[in-house]
Amino acid sequence: MSGGAPTGPQHDAPGDPPPLLSVQGLHVTFPGRRGAAAARAVDGVDLDIRRGEIVALVGESGCGKTTLARSLLGLVRPTGGRVSFDGASLEYSGRALKAYRRRAQLVLQDPNGSLNPRHTVYDIVAEGLRIHDRAGDERTAVAEALARAGLRPPERFFLRYPHELSGGQRQRVVIAGALVLQPELLVADEPVASLDASVRGEILALLLRLRTELGLAALVVTHDLGLAWNIADRVAVMYLGRIVETGPVEQVLTAPRHPYTRALLSVLPEAPGAPVVLTGEPPDPSYVPGGCRFHVRCPVLASGEAERAGVADACRNRELEILRGGDESQVACHWARAEQPAAKGTG
Repeated sequence: MSGGAPTGPQHDAPGDPPPLLSVQGLHVTFPGRRGAAAARAVDGVDLDIRRGEIVALVGESGCGKTTLARSLLGLVRPTGGRVSFDGASLEYSGRALKAYRRRAQLVLQDPNGSLNPRHTVYDIVAEGLRIHDRAGDERTAVAEALARAGLRPPERFFLRYPHELSGGQRQRVVIAGALVLQPELLVADEPVASLDASVRGEILALLLRLRTELGLAALVVTHDLGLAWNIADRVAVMYLGRIVETGPVEQVLTAPRHPYTRALLSVLPEAPGAPVVLTGEPPDPSYVPGGCRFHVRCPVLASGEAERAGVADACRNRELEILRGGDESQVACHWARAEQPAAKGTG
């Protein structure tokens, strides 16, 4: 990993303001088909995001990241738990969700799929203003949003269509469409996954600048821990519907405690040593293993290290609790807690 993690807001002092977004015990379960067991896509998650903070949610495909992100915006209704925004519980009536989505906006990973090819850039960005009946000068608002997203002079882009833009420009239009409502939170699902490497850095720099200039908070969903290192203040590592490790990005990514986090980091090009190969695919969320849900793929258990630490039976049979929301480093791993007792009190 090159560079260093951005210096984010510190929240250790008593009397700090409450999180902008708070998730408590969140569950999202999808019914099984033809009598099959229900899929526990999100299976108990606590997560906080504070004003002006960027949190990266990382993990393999299929671990529940996108379902969690969509549930935070009310696009998927949770089957249990609570989402709170600015101290108030999220309500799922049409009027309440519409008001909420003025303040919390989604940025999708594929601008080609999220931009209407028959609409001009102006109409794409203005759509949110029209849906929410925002007062004021529409042209000025659209121009300001495009300029903040790095499309300058904005008027040059008003009458263009998506196919006339580069991939990076299309992603900036998507971001401008979110910014035009002046939100307080962005939920960005793989925001640079479809972009060339040369453009990825520009979009990440834009998100950091928006945090600085506008005080925006963001949840960035990604499978790329290198991206998390370069943009996030905190990171939450997700596996099979749960957060298994969380904390300040520099702590989690330079001294990972969970074997899953270590495996994800080991495949980065600059990582020392050989990559850690996880056996098999993540288990079906309809059939979550007993004990630690990672134990069927865990290299620490397979190597005998968990046995030597005296926790192998716990790994196979004793479920780990949901990690608390908050800022401190935490890990859901019997072996990590046994091997690092000094850190046990923090998770």
